[in-house]
Parts: sequence; C-alpha cells; structure tokens
Amino acid sequence: MKALVYQGPGRKALEERPRPELQAADDAIVRVTRTTICGTDLHILKGDVPTCAPGRILGHEGVGIVESVGAGVARFKPGDHVLISCISACGRCEYCRRGMYSHCLTGGWILGNTIDGTQAEYVRTPHADMSLYPIPDGADEEALVMLSDILPTGFECGVLNGKVAPGASVAIVGAGPIGLATLLTAQFYSPAAIIMIDLDDNRLEVARRFGATHTINSGDGKAAAAVMALTGGRGVDTAIEAVGIPATFELCQDLVAPGGVIANIGVHGAKADLHLERLWSHNISITTRLVDTAATPMLLKTVQSKRIDPQLLITHRFAMDDILDAYDTFGRAAATRALKVIIAL
Repeated sequence: MKALVYQGPGRKALEERPRPELQAADDAIVRVTRTTICGTDLHILKGDVPTCAPGRILGHEGVGIVESVGAGVARFKPGDHVLISCISACGRCEYCRRGMYSHCLTGGWILGNTIDGTQAEYVRTPHADMSLYPIPDGADEEALVMLSDILPTGFECGVLNGKVAPGASVAIVGAGPIGLATLLTAQFYSPAAIIMIDLDDNRLEVARRFGATHTINSGDGKAAAAVMALTGGRGVDTAIEAVGIPATFELCQDLVAPGGVIANIGVHGAKADLHLERLWSHNISITTRLVDTAATPMLLKTVQSKRIDPQLLITHRFAMDDILDAYDTFGRAAATRALKVIIAL
C-alpha cells in the first residue's frame, strides 16, 4: 500500500509499505478513504515530538471502511463506514474510567505517533469498539474528517478547559485550523466577545466569517494593547493559545483578566516563560490538555443537526499520489491560504 512515512526531522516520503494485519482481538483494519494533515504532523517533522520515530507512517485523522475485525470487536463489521478517532482508548484502564482517554495505558495518541497512522491506504486501529465511530447514512464523510481531531481538540482543550461562558470575553491566539475550530465550538456557549489574533489577514477574514466579533493582526506587536482597549483595560476572561510557540503562550499571559483562564491547545517544542512575577496575585488558572475525544459523539450530533459545518474548514483537496504537494500547500498556509486539506484515497 502507499503510505506517507516520517524519515526524521525535516524528511518524509511516499513509500510502498505492507498492509497492516490484525494483532489483537480488539483491532480493526480500516481502508482509509479520506485523511488530512494536522499541525501536529508539522511539529513531528520539525522534531518537536520525540515519541515519533523515523519510519513511522504519519496521520491520526480520517474516515474509511472497515476491512476486517478481530474476534473481540462487537460494534463493527467489514463494510461499515467509520470515523477514525485520533485517540485510541481501551475503555477499561484507570485513565479511561476517568474519561482521560488520551492517557489510556494501552492507547492514547498512538496513531501516527508510536504506531503507524492514517496517511496510508490501510490503518490498524487498536481498541476498535472505543476508537471508531459509525458514520450515519447520508453524512458528508469529507466533512467528518474534521471530527477526528480538530473539532474535539478545539472544544475540549480550548472551550471546555477555558471555561467559556455566556456573556464572557474570549481571545483565541492563532487563527489556523485549530483556532478556527475553537471559534466555531466556542459559540455553543454564547460568549459576548470572541477576539481572534493572528499574523495572517486572510485567516482573520475567515475568522470574521466564522463568527469572531473582533480580529487583531499581531504583527505590530500591539495585540495586548488592542485587547485591553476592547475590554476596558481588564483583559479577557479566557485566553486560548492555539499555535504552540513561546511568543503566543506569553501573549496569552498579557491578555488574561484577573480571575480568568489561560487554556493551552498548542503543541510546544520549546520552553516558554511563565511570568509569575506578574500573575501570582491575579487568581488565574492555566490549563493544559491532550484531546480525549470524549466530546466526539456530541459533536457528531451537532454536525448532523447542522449546528456547525466542518466543511467550512476545508480549502484544498489532493489525491494520495500528491500527498507531498498537500504537505507543501499546508506548510505554506500564509501563501496558499490553506486551512484543512483533504487527501482522497
């Protein structure tokens, strides 16, 4: 089968690989029909994720058709159309029983990280009963790829951890796909203001179309002052970091109001300063999280009811043979205006 393989920092290649085989009774083999590229894949290629070793097939998002199942799989059978979750969960260990599926003792974020992932024609999905979701008849399977990762990530790590509330003020630092997914799901809670901050005017325009009440280009270094002007000098109730670099995490510290929350979403590959000399007395909370995908069933219902439209996030489409071009397009988003790219197999 064709597969996109990580070959070490800065290197990747489309290779021929053997098809995966069932290894455990609760495994399923899924023929991938659509996948995508995540910002986390770019972090892996930068060398920010040491758990991902050279030789790994990348990717942790996608939809497909079940090809075969292990003897212990009860919910799925060959021919079923399924959504592949970015998180694999056994459902039985201590962390799973606490709803922390991302820390499952035999799962978590393993696809495209510690086991081969979804940027391939076939993928082995461990703990299939807990890690796959049936796709309803007539659903837009391309749009549902957004439910593998970015929508639950934006909602759980940003909106829920950030305690977004009716009438509150929210700043989202980073208007890439994950920031925009956070913007879409933050509107479930009717905040009074959602301020989107980015360096890219095109993405800020997209954010306005998606529901941002204010947008700020941070290129002049005055984003914090602009937020203070919009909030009467107090800052925002929730500051959400959706990039994963020190500068954006530090900016969030400049934006948060006393009693507020800084919710980190970004994947960080370098240390960032925490300014406790200023924040120690401000009653703020700082949250971190790896998505658990516990919200995926709810998000599936919101998509089915047309409360949100994940299709809005898709800007480019490629065939599997052109996946290197897809990476180039996604990696140069400022020039290509890419948000999420779909790779059809």
